[in-house]
Amino acid sequence: MNKRNYQLELDKVIEGLADKTPTLLLHSCCAPCSSYVIEYLSQFFSITVLYYNPNIAPQAEYAKRALEQQRFIGEFPAKNRVGFIEGDYAPNDFFSCVNGFEDEPEGGARCHRCYKLRLEATAKIAKAQGFDCFASTLSISPLKSADKLNEIGEQLQTEYGVVWLPNDFKKREGFKRSIELSKMYELYRQNYCGCVYSNSHKPLSD
Repeated sequence: MNKRNYQLELDKVIEGLADKTPTLLLHSCCAPCSSYVIEYLSQFFSITVLYYNPNIAPQAEYAKRALEQQRFIGEFPAKNRVGFIEGDYAPNDFFSCVNGFEDEPEGGARCHRCYKLRLEATAKIAKAQGFDCFASTLSISPLKSADKLNEIGEQLQTEYGVVWLPNDFKKREGFKRSIELSKMYELYRQNYCGCVYSNSHKPLSD
């Protein structure tokens, strides 16, 4: 079986938009990872960024990333509207989600459960608020599996009836561009993914 190219699939979606500007609920883990994704997708979509990350610890780190996300949105000259929603900070939801998987290696089953927790919350809000589609910035990281993220997104598309935007934002040097934008906007760039388990495996990039 040929490996899917999610960037090419996204290209086809964008080509089919014509003069339409669909609404997109974009889950984001942090401002640096969102930077390139917002720069790219805001040309074609009206975006609302959902900062929902109950995995992040400690709470001060969570709050710092949330504020930095809002600052970037406010300063970046996007072509189309970019809004912001902050989800509930409920770390117990994360710990319940990964219960029994604490010792899994970084990037393994524990992380996959965390992906689903955050993407499912995004799909639910997208459905409830009438967004045309949903996606996540997570695939921009070289440490995160685009295959797994798209697999989960497509499952949620079927379950909730909201279109998942196929993506692999690390393609076409997206990760490199996110680093450049982070420097340009002097964004706080953490050195671990977010949870207490990833913090013990430094250095990492979200």
